[in-house]
Amino acid sequence: MTEQLFSVPGITCGHCATAIRQEVAAVPGVCHVDVDIPGRTVRVTGGEDGAIRAAIAEAGYEAAR
Repeated sequence: MTEQLFSVPGITCGHCATAIRQEVAAVPGVCHVDVDIPGRTVRVTGGEDGAIRAAIAEAGYEAAR
């Protein structure tokens, strides 16, 4: 299973983390989502890159890699 790390500069608080976690967790194939607020990163196990980026965008944030 693949682990991917996304830089999400817009993460600033717990609300941001919760919104991203909920959207990404709903992506088919995603097994685990970890949002690091101070590091402004999202680590995802499983899922497809494009679908994960779309989920982060749906939560209102932009993902870099």
